[in-house]
Amino acid sequence: MPVPASTPEPVPAGPRLLLPGWTPEVAAAVVAGTRRGDWAPDFPAEGDRTIARLLARDPAGPGWGELGHRLLVERDGGTVVGGAGLFPAPDDGPAAVELGYGVVPSRRGRGYAVEAARLLLALARSAGASPLVAGVEPGNPASERVLQRIGMRPTGTRDGVARFRLDVGSTT
Repeated sequence: MPVPASTPEPVPAGPRLLLPGWTPEVAAAVVAGTRRGDWAPDFPAEGDRTIARLLARDPAGPGWGELGHRLLVERDGGTVVGGAGLFPAPDDGPAAVELGYGVVPSRRGRGYAVEAARLLLALARSAGASPLVAGVEPGNPASERVLQRIGMRPTGTRDGVARFRLDVGSTT
């Protein structure tokens, strides 16, 4: 797989998580079904495999940039426990980005999704992206609470998915 042509991006860091970008090596290992020693036993989840395939298919695409896909890595121990990212959302505006995240089952209930969402909200804000939008599948109240905790508000449904929005603005 070709290495994306980009400069290293800053790594968002929270109290318990680091959010480095995916590397071509990690994406290739996920696609190949290879296990790495720094992964939680239940990483990758299906969503992570989908992201890895998308990244492998488009090595110069937007998934690799500052507002692209990130891994969720525990500060203590360096274990990969999920993924998160910001995705272009042109249906919601020219500068809109959609927030997506997933934490492996073995690490759920620790507040990692909220921490990752806050880090990505700050990243979207610093990049001048707005609005921040997200969709939640029916029957996932935990994800709805994550979005509400970072200030997102429900806006209705689209294609059977609950939609959330936050007008982010720029801090510069």
